[in-house]
Amino acid sequence: MGVILLPPQRSAIEIECVVDTGFEGFLTLPPSVIADLGLPYLININANLANNSSMETDIHLATIVWNGVERNVTVLAMGRRPLIGTALLEDYHLSIDF
Repeated sequence: MGVILLPPQRSAIEIECVVDTGFEGFLTLPPSVIADLGLPYLININANLANNSSMETDIHLATIVWNGVERNVTVLAMGRRPLIGTALLEDYHLSIDF
């Protein structure tokens, strides 16, 4: 699923993400992508992972276009592939065909 990011002082960019229904946040991006896009830093937290462990990670702020509307969302700097979490899907219908 594509998400359009509006990085500071750059043109819009679409990033393909995987929907992760076990992730309760908005979005994760690899740290290298966050650095390349120059997303503003907010805070460092301990994030709980699916395997019940925790890891320290930075949270950044991103402006995205979601369903035609600009929104500011928090982005966790972690992983190797971008993930969409359930906070971004709230009030939307998700249907999956297997």
